[in-house]
Order: sequence, then C-alpha cells, then structure tokens
Amino acid sequence: MILSALLTPVVVPPVNLLLLGLLALWRRRHGAATLLLTALLLLAVPGVADGLTGALERGVPPVRLDGAQAILVLGGDLDRDADGAAVPGPLTLDRLRAGAALARRSNLPVAVTGGPAGRGGPASGTVMADSLRRDFGVPVRWVETRSTDTWDNARDSSALLAPFGIRRVLVVTQAWHMRRSLLAFRHSGLAAIPAAVRRLGYPSTGGGIGLAGLVGTLLPRVSAWQRSYFALHEWIGIVAYWLRDRLWR
Repeated sequence: MILSALLTPVVVPPVNLLLLGLLALWRRRHGAATLLLTALLLLAVPGVADGLTGALERGVPPVRLDGAQAILVLGGDLDRDADGAAVPGPLTLDRLRAGAALARRSNLPVAVTGGPAGRGGPASGTVMADSLRRDFGVPVRWVETRSTDTWDNARDSSALLAPFGIRRVLVVTQAWHMRRSLLAFRHSGLAAIPAAVRRLGYPSTGGGIGLAGLVGTLLPRVSAWQRSYFALHEWIGIVAYWLRDRLWR
C-alpha cells in the first residue's frame, strides 16, 4: 500500500508531467519540456477536466433496485478530525450519505468495505460503519476490513456476503469510479447494480452555456487538476483491471 501511494504520483498525471518537464529542461530538451508543461496546463482547464470525467460517467444509469438484496458502500479516503481521530474523507462521506439515503428508501441491509488506509490506522470499513451509525442513524450489518483496492473490495465483500445468500448488491460509489468498480465485480460472485453518488463532469450537451460559462471552462483552475487526476487515475485503473480481467479468464 505504501509503495502504491509513492508510485501513483509518478504514474498518474498531472504531477508526473511537472517532474518530467523539469527533467527535460534540466537535460536541455526544450521541445519535450514545452509539450509536457503544455499538457500540464491543459489538465488545469475545467473544460478538459470535465470532458475526461464526463466520459467516465457517460452511460452510468440512474439507481434502480433491480432485485438487490443489500447495499454495499465502497471505501474511499479517510481524514482526521480536530482530535486526530479518523473520519470519512470527502469522497467517502459522499458515498455514506448516498448509501444512507438509499437504505432509508429501500430498507435493504447495508455492508461497507475498506481496509486500513495506512500502517497502524483503522480500517476504512470500521470508520465508515461508525459514521453511518453515529452520523446518519443507519445500522450496518456487515463490515469488511481487509481490502486495499476496488478489486479487493469486490472479492472480499463477496466472501463476506456469500454465507448469507447475498448475490445482488447495490454498489455505492462516485459515478466516475463506477466503470472500474463494475470491472472488479465481474468475477467476484456478486452481481453489481450501479448506485452512483454524483457526477463531476459536465460536458456541454449542445444547448449553449453562454459567454461567461464558456470563459469559465477555458480559464485554468487548480481544482481542475484534481478532477483531471481522478479521471486519469480511473482511466489507467480501467486499463489495468481490463487486463486483469482478461488474465482471470
């Protein structure tokens, strides 16, 4: 897990573009440096970030119960409160909020999945279950605490739920994370029904967005780098999971 955290910024843009650009400048490869730094700037453009994210989210259907037997909330980021205790991070909190609303709507039992976020720290699943009970008043029936990524979420949750006859679950995660999640669940033994939290990408649908809106999509912003990072991380992960899926066969 520590190795993955160290390698991710090197593999996934935009941080690696800056590092490679500086290396190219140091080696006096000015053409390569210009291309790399231009790509870095483009990823800060909201229109580019929204396009990358919107492509991931396109085709994700609205939530339908479709015979689901349980709700499965996938683990994400953790944060720290003022006292230093582990609490759900922004992404995880979005998932918990959506999972709680879905539980009230459907009366289905809830499972959460997520292993330790760091050495010696609590498992994401434990933090999520505590938050659902304390902050949302939603009981959690199953807690999976070993998985380290989305592929493990699927595999370990299947092992946890199989003894209870659970075969179809509503998978709660961000819309941009759903494609990779569904790939992970393909051979897990669980039928995954998408229950997307919300969308980050808003590509134009052709209806016109006005001059102010157009300018806003073209001016670079720091926040767009984060959206671009999420999107590119997912696209790279989708390729990796697709290859893993082929090998699984």
